[in-house]
Amino acid sequence: MKKRPLGNTGIDVSEIAFGGVEIGMPYGIGVAGREDMLSEKDAVHLLHAAQEQGINFFDTARLYGESEAIMGKAFEHRRSEIVLATKCAHFRKGGKMLPDSETKPFILNSLQQSLEMLRTDYLDVFMLHQADAEILQNEVIAEVFSDLKQKNIIKATGASTYSTEETRLAIDSGNWDMIQLPFNLMDQRQGEFFKIASENGVGLVIRSVLMKGLLSDRGKNLHPALADVERHIQGYHALTGGQFPDLPTLATQFALSFNEVSSVLVGIDKMEYLHKALATANGHYLDEPIMKEAKNLVYPNPEFLNLPHWDRMGWLK
Repeated sequence: MKKRPLGNTGIDVSEIAFGGVEIGMPYGIGVAGREDMLSEKDAVHLLHAAQEQGINFFDTARLYGESEAIMGKAFEHRRSEIVLATKCAHFRKGGKMLPDSETKPFILNSLQQSLEMLRTDYLDVFMLHQADAEILQNEVIAEVFSDLKQKNIIKATGASTYSTEETRLAIDSGNWDMIQLPFNLMDQRQGEFFKIASENGVGLVIRSVLMKGLLSDRGKNLHPALADVERHIQGYHALTGGQFPDLPTLATQFALSFNEVSSVLVGIDKMEYLHKALATANGHYLDEPIMKEAKNLVYPNPEFLNLPHWDRMGWLK
């Protein structure tokens, strides 16, 4: 698999990043509990298969259940062959930010727990999880992350953002070497920052490329509240066929068609999903006419595309 530079970090990452949430906790459409998840043994086997077949970039988080522990077991003796990214535990408790006096020990404790679970003494990328505006503007947080980088405990800093405002803050601050952000066929709002991120040497990792599976064969028979979304999804099938055998291929290759994108994060919890991801990242992406069509098929009301809200409302079950 082709690798791309992760901004100016000096790290090269595979075009597909292995998203580790699904191997660590129940997540996604159709996953009700642990009975629907891989066993630890099978998850380790899947991680090994991914690495052996060209994926070198693995993403996890302190909040992803057993994900870090499983990756640690899988890669303890392959550490130099992979790029590990994990995310700090969240800074809010009961909706309120931690006081500055507690912030540094909180970060260091989260980092130490991650290092122990991952069975390593350094991280390639250490990220903010759900980096809202208040977190991104907190000077103590930025200083601690910078210090960890100077001490070579982490190679690069990162922020996981949701809104366009957060992404702009992350880029403008100059504190974050890479940003993980949502971007897909339906919601292309974050695309306005691709060029400026590249100009500032900030690596971009795309998540939600399949919208939690909606841009796949799971995007059918949805909750009545999502009827308009389902109709819009069906419109993408006009572009499938030939080079794009199905909607997930089109959706993933759409994101990979942007030169500014370093990697696309794909949730993988089955061997068939791994093989699909590997086949999709084939180096042949959308040409200009198809890109123009795909960009024009953006959902007309992107503010409605709020998957966490849909989840809370029970619309994704």
